Amino acid sequence: MSKLPVVSGKELVNVLEKVGFVVIRQKGSHVSLQKITDEKAYRTVVPLHTKLAKGTLLDILHQTGLSKEELIDLL
Repeated sequence: MSKLPVVSGKELVNVLEKVGFVVIRQKGSHVSLQKITDEKAYRTVVPLHTKLAKGTLLDILHQTGLSKEELIDLL
């Protein structure tokens, strides 16, 4: 299994936009994103921190259906 990269909130928002997520709103330093597919609707909130905590990043990946490997490939 590959190691989890250190990313900022802004970098993660850019990656999520590449895979079809759309920014639906921003409140303070938190950005809400959404992606609707035929099977499921994915929603998540990304804090715009300079370094995301590993637990936060893992939770966001779980909410979006992305794997660590897919994230690394998209960075």
